[in-house]
Amino acid sequence: MTDERKRRIADAFARAAASYDDAAAPQRQAAALVADLAWQQRVAERPRILEIGCGTGLLTRHIRDHWPAADLVVSDLSPAMVGTAARGAMIAGTFLALDGEAPPFDGPWFDLILSSLAFQWFGDLPMAIARLAGLLRPGGRLLFSTMGADSFGEWRAAHAAVGEAAGTPDYPDLAALRAMLDGFEDAFAFEEHWSHDFGGAKGFLAHLKAIGATVPTEDHAVLPPARMRDVMRAFDAEGGRLTYHVLFGRVSRVIK
Repeated sequence: MTDERKRRIADAFARAAASYDDAAAPQRQAAALVADLAWQQRVAERPRILEIGCGTGLLTRHIRDHWPAADLVVSDLSPAMVGTAARGAMIAGTFLALDGEAPPFDGPWFDLILSSLAFQWFGDLPMAIARLAGLLRPGGRLLFSTMGADSFGEWRAAHAAVGEAAGTPDYPDLAALRAMLDGFEDAFAFEEHWSHDFGGAKGFLAHLKAIGATVPTEDHAVLPPARMRDVMRAFDAEGGRLTYHVLFGRVSRVIK
């Protein structure tokens, strides 16, 4: 992924820092499930935890509740999001603006690395998973959620119905994620499909803007307004609901 694309992503999320929480129902749901999965793991009494892609702190607040004494590093690509999370988390920790795909840490350090709906923005997901897994201490665990291949399928179909292509990225399916995790000694993945009604096409576009998810694939040309209206009509004609296909993964570093 180019530095320019990363800058555009960070800027889009910065603009959404004030509106994110009110619009982030699926993101809230995914963060709660990641936190629940993490809470079921056996970790140190005062764990070292790294959060990747904190956003406004939806997952961070769960971390605060489960591990109030943790040695915590909270991070996001967007400095504005990091600042919002730091103000709302009410937890001691280090809050950093950094690229979660290549964090500036070296060697085994963390007992938990947690992330919710951030990995889909990475340019090389297998490499990022391997890099993060290398930061785990013996017995440590990486748990994450990311967007799956069926996400926004209805929006893609509406584009195809009028002869256009959507700018939605190509996300992995469950088989592809499991293949990424095959090389690890202890790993698993599963999926969830959540249907949401944002009030039709207009509401869906407002949702994306409010959460900062407005940067299309690099080769996508923005549609002229008339063509976008055609897409919106096709989408609404099919019911106006959207699927969030969310993949969940866990990688553990085995104690030997």
